[in-house]
Amino acid sequence: MASASRATTDAELRAAAARGEPTPISPMGWVRLCWRGLLLVLALLVLTPLHYLFRTLAYGSPFPMYFLRFAAWVAGARVKVVGTPLRRDVFFIANHISWIDILALAGASGTAFVSKAELGEVPVVGWLARLNRTVFVKRENRMGVAAQINDLREALSDNWSVTVFPEGTVTDGQSLLPFKTSMLRVLEPPPANVLVQPVMLHYGEVAEWIGWVGDESGVNNAKRVLARRGSYPLELHFLEPFSPEDHHGRKAIAAEARDRIEEALVNALGKPLRDFEFSVGPVRYTAPERNIPIE
Repeated sequence: MASASRATTDAELRAAAARGEPTPISPMGWVRLCWRGLLLVLALLVLTPLHYLFRTLAYGSPFPMYFLRFAAWVAGARVKVVGTPLRRDVFFIANHISWIDILALAGASGTAFVSKAELGEVPVVGWLARLNRTVFVKRENRMGVAAQINDLREALSDNWSVTVFPEGTVTDGQSLLPFKTSMLRVLEPPPANVLVQPVMLHYGEVAEWIGWVGDESGVNNAKRVLARRGSYPLELHFLEPFSPEDHHGRKAIAAEARDRIEEALVNALGKPLRDFEFSVGPVRYTAPERNIPIE
């Protein structure tokens, strides 16, 4: 009975957060949040000087990867890698649930990411993203597409691996949005020897609590996640890679990657995917209308 009551409370809190309401945090939740924040600051103080020292001697510092791996663990994620991530000349395409995805994927593979340019302007977060060699793009800048594609090509040759989240936003771990294909133009034509590897992220039963959806602010979501008691599983399923040369254009590449991710997610959930209940303008997705009975 107690567990059912707690599940109801969690569902109510998630729904309120999605409406943009601040989530109340218990005294122990604040203790956990502050402790985890302190661990992250200490890790930065230790690893950042080592990163810059390494960069004076060689290229490709491993310390951002170490920090992000540790940060995912501090945030409660117990990451399990399923399959074998390619180490170089790879374009990862993944579903997207949370900012934790970035910590876990980079911590497991050392990948760089493609991100909205606005992220680069956020204090601390933008700096951390640059440490991990994030490629910032302005999706609304149609005139600068060629330059952005060149940036991505350089990132692929420079970083060995780059990850995109083509849904264009985060979901609830129970849904999969249409894939946007604009950032896959780098694969038209594909750089030599580059493969595409789909990645499916699965948080299990805790996915909806971790998910950052609706009108919730990033600060509220981070506080909710970092104040949460205990840990939670996060499986990174690195699926079978394929050659983009075997598919004609970015739309076909996106469709192939999405089909593989959807199949893996359905198998992990043990049930069909559901419609995403929130409207997402940037990906031209409108939540289906729901018939609510009138009493």
